[in-house]
Amino acid sequence: MDLKIHEVARLLQVDGDEVARWIREKGLPAHELHDQFHINSVELQEWALAHGVRFPPELMAVNRAAGPAADLVAALERGGMHRDVAGTSTDEVLAAVVKLPGVPAAIDRGLLLELLRAREMLASTGLGGGIAVPHPRSPIVLDVAAPPTMLLCFLRQPVDFGAIDGRPVWALFLLLSPTVPDHLRMLSQLSYALHDTPVRSLLERRAPLDALLARLAELPAMAPGSRKR
Repeated sequence: MDLKIHEVARLLQVDGDEVARWIREKGLPAHELHDQFHINSVELQEWALAHGVRFPPELMAVNRAAGPAADLVAALERGGMHRDVAGTSTDEVLAAVVKLPGVPAAIDRGLLLELLRAREMLASTGLGGGIAVPHPRSPIVLDVAAPPTMLLCFLRQPVDFGAIDGRPVWALFLLLSPTVPDHLRMLSQLSYALHDTPVRSLLERRAPLDALLARLAELPAMAPGSRKR
């Protein structure tokens, strides 16, 4: 789904001139057609996530489609929390992550590693603040009934991911979505959650997964009403 500048401005609650500046100066992907800029909603959300631009809950209404709604809490329950993930470079960390038991068995792990490496070559998935969200450039289509999965990984040692703030990454979320709509909703929910101070505190303390899931379930963007189509 493509959005125009005024639609992006409304969704992100900024002025249209600010969106135009992002296109000119901050690398927001856009293509010009009939003297108007059009922004792909997938690229918008990936750009915003990487640049720390907060999503309002309403943004998750964009691109709703048939199929089960993505749910961050359920996705993390499926993928699980993984501590002491080894690696001294981005490539080594990704190679370790794809071997974790939380990755769905139906996924070819060698292919997944190639896709993650390709995504990092396009632009770092390091968000700043020591957190990264590696994911394939396009969702992995396994089965339309396959649910999204997210792994939370705490690294054995901080690793330079080339994040926008220059800080090394100590925690990452591996995002695996079967469809584009699920991918969009997962990015939206995660971006919203990472702006929550208690969530950040739980991550910094490396709190148990149950404690993190309990806090996520309390957030407005995670409320049952936000998951209705």
